[in-house]
Amino acid sequence: MTENLLAGDAPARRAFVAPLVSTLLTLPMALLSLFYAGMSPMACDSCDTQAAHAFDASFQTAWPVFMAGLVGVLVLLVWCWALPWRVRNAARRVGLAFAAPGLVVLNTAVFSVLLDWP
Repeated sequence: MTENLLAGDAPARRAFVAPLVSTLLTLPMALLSLFYAGMSPMACDSCDTQAAHAFDASFQTAWPVFMAGLVGVLVLLVWCWALPWRVRNAARRVGLAFAAPGLVVLNTAVFSVLLDWP
């Protein structure tokens, strides 16, 4: 029984792989989604007054939600790297590594749904 406890506390040899791959995927995805969200107000440049007001009102709600989602992505990445590099944390680390890019996609989809597109 002591051997099983010690095996869980053993250092994970390749614990950096999942966070590294996740970081290399998530950061460009997050930058592209930030560019998409930042450029979205230009969709209503030629709108009439009523459509422009509706879009602006929805953007004032969608933008803070989007930014909070990006903060959540950053928290997942930091948490993924900060977990102790032990065998017992391998599944948690991989789960967090997969969750970060998934949250970027979900965040972008939620932003698009919250906007009242013209």
